[in-house]
Amino acid sequence: MNSQFLFSLISGIFIGGAAGYLGSLMLTKRMALVGDALGHVALPGMGLALLLGLDVSFGAFIFLLLGIFLIWLFEIKTSLPMEALVGVIFVASLAIGFLIVPEPELLEALFGDISKVSFEMTLISAVFSILIFLVINRIYPKMILAHISEDLAKSQGIKIKKQNFIYLFFIALIVALGVKIVGSLLVGALVIIPAATARNLSKNLKEYSLGSAVLGVLSSLLGGLLFKLAGFPAGPMIILVATLFFLISLIFKR
Repeated sequence: MNSQFLFSLISGIFIGGAAGYLGSLMLTKRMALVGDALGHVALPGMGLALLLGLDVSFGAFIFLLLGIFLIWLFEIKTSLPMEALVGVIFVASLAIGFLIVPEPELLEALFGDISKVSFEMTLISAVFSILIFLVINRIYPKMILAHISEDLAKSQGIKIKKQNFIYLFFIALIVALGVKIVGSLLVGALVIIPAATARNLSKNLKEYSLGSAVLGVLSSLLGGLLFKLAGFPAGPMIILVATLFFLISLIFKR
């Protein structure tokens, strides 16, 4: 097993785990569209990064920060639901992305290229994934309470809009890291599918959140191994493994 593949596998495991964990909150808050849409918001940033010779995750993160700031701002300034705001940002970003991304690199931007993951990227993925687990674990109960009753959450001093911004920020971060592994087209699935699978198999909230993370790890691990053994593109293989887990979970749904 060469070091390049090992770096790719470790990055995928950390990103998959953090993405699944974030996804458990996303489904609870009925924000499934957000993860998929933010993957497309990353596309213009990836295009600019490719044109300028920069790391695609860096370019994606800059545009994602702009995207979540606009979503957060519009949510405060308008009465429109978040899904509608995300939809507007999503289609605009997708259009800009296809205009900017160089044609030779379009497939890499859409489906990722796990073979280009470096040691530095692996280290960054591990550090930020651990940070996501620590911070989200701290605010998880507050966000669940706010979802159940905003009035009750406010009465306990919970700043809902601040919590939402923190959550969106970390979604942007994991999407920016994930685009290199599975690409902008599939990164939303890495957030949503493990969480949907865990929901089918879980009896309580703790099982659900931890199960989402574990299934994200397993999907990335097995998808990465199939990429190495069979030579299929890693991004689609990771998502297909996650989808297979979901289909199996329907049999054992509680």
